[in-house]
Amino acid sequence: MNNIAFETIAKIHSPYKEKFAVPRQPGLVPSAQALLEILPPYDDINAFTGLEDFSHLWLMFIFHKNKQSHDWQPTVRPPRLGGNKRMGVFATRSPNRPNPIGLSLVEFNGVIQKQGKLFLQLSNIDLVDGTPIVDIKPYIPYADSKPEASAGFAQMEPETLMDVCFSEAALTIIAEDTSLKTLIEQVLKQDPRPAYKKGKSDSKTYAMHLLEFNILWQVTKDTIVVTTIEPLI
Repeated sequence: MNNIAFETIAKIHSPYKEKFAVPRQPGLVPSAQALLEILPPYDDINAFTGLEDFSHLWLMFIFHKNKQSHDWQPTVRPPRLGGNKRMGVFATRSPNRPNPIGLSLVEFNGVIQKQGKLFLQLSNIDLVDGTPIVDIKPYIPYADSKPEASAGFAQMEPETLMDVCFSEAALTIIAEDTSLKTLIEQVLKQDPRPAYKKGKSDSKTYAMHLLEFNILWQVTKDTIVVTTIEPLI
């Protein structure tokens, strides 16, 4: 069984339209909501009977934005270690793996049907828009939660070091959209820049495509300033 084929059973409709600024783990941006579109023939509502009794789900997915390569590297540079130290690829959750398979724990908020399609409502996600899903499993606390477990270099949740503020021009665009403002704040607090730039001032202007907006921002010491929010038409 050297070659195994998977069927895509669903795809994510996510606020993250590109890889940049996607949280490095689930659970770091509570306001990040998504719809998981179940694809035929797996969109039979009977396949989800009983799922409403679970609050969280495991999603097995494909890193579809990875550059395809026949080569793999036995070591990678985890952002959690500042991007300066190499670890074995199987001791990390790096997307750069022999097989581009990922695992994400997401909050489950219900099943809906609209326009003849079946969707799962999710939140606290870390998946880029369009991510293909190859399996869905319920999270089972007694089996999946091990508070006494050790986790090497990632034992604790990463510290949130950045303050986020908005220019007057940016606030004008989102004046009445508090949910968008919260989403932007929660994403940027994680400091999406490369790991080696964390904790440093930066003269560069960064941009991220979030929902239907292009967000431009700069960094001064421990503060991120959202300078411009451009609606994408």
